[in-house]
Amino acid sequence: MSKPAFPIVIATRESRLALWQAEHVKARLQALGHPVTLLGMTTKGDQILDRSLSKVGGKGLFVKELEVALEECRADIAVHSLKDVPMDLPEGFELACVMEREDPRDAFVSPQYATLQDLPEGAVVGTSSLRRTVLLRALRPDLRIEPLRGNLDTRLKKLDDGHYAGIVLAAAGLKRLGLGARIRHEFAPDSMLPAAGQGALGIEIRSGRPELRAALAPLADTTSWLTVTAERAVSRAMGGSCSMPLAAHGQWQGEELVLRAAWGEPDSASTALIRASSRRPVTDLASAADLGDEVAELLLAAGARRATPNA
Repeated sequence: MSKPAFPIVIATRESRLALWQAEHVKARLQALGHPVTLLGMTTKGDQILDRSLSKVGGKGLFVKELEVALEECRADIAVHSLKDVPMDLPEGFELACVMEREDPRDAFVSPQYATLQDLPEGAVVGTSSLRRTVLLRALRPDLRIEPLRGNLDTRLKKLDDGHYAGIVLAAAGLKRLGLGARIRHEFAPDSMLPAAGQGALGIEIRSGRPELRAALAPLADTTSWLTVTAERAVSRAMGGSCSMPLAAHGQWQGEELVLRAAWGEPDSASTALIRASSRRPVTDLASAADLGDEVAELLLAAGARRATPNA
């Protein structure tokens, strides 16, 4: 017997990509019979564009206002790019659904050059991600890595205006907005390990809403959820935040999840990366988290450092 449908309000950022994501969830829920409306909001992360996220409070700035809307009952669910969601949610909130993942890879975008390796010595590449900075530095230590903030359209405009020879963006966002043609090259995970949760959409609710959890269950993708749980467990164990140049990416080989991670020195000219990996059968969220904890311990044993509490 099908459960009764009920109205659902989605809290979302107002960037074009965030609205696409919210509309995607809206369409899925409407197909199940739920009346759905959007509550668009501008977050502090969207407003502060002159400083890197690591210096102004981290990616949690993109979700705080949405959580306030949930807490005040102005919205029922919040749709997030999972890589923007802090590893530990505030008390009273929970991740109720992870949807099927889009392409988790990073993409090289340039009006002139086909790949990162084609860039001339000293060329300027744009990114404000510390993870991408240390990985780019390992691939091409001769390049100049310059900050790049703003929503997807803003970043592309800065590129087109000639401020950068190339920029690095998440492939998922470009593809979701129909901008896949802008991608010149998709980095293989071996060379540019993605961020934990990159390409996945997570739906957050207030705890104690079993009817919402049940309504969202048909949208969940078990394989994606297990994979990102392992990835996020690495970040959680490392104290991961925007101030941590950490990559974590899982890929399935049969029943086993192969989890790899990389850590770089954030305040050093060194291009050396510390890498770790492990694999095991993963059947539930607990075993996925255990795999992530194991890989984090391997990173620490190899010389990586946890983020400091105030980072």
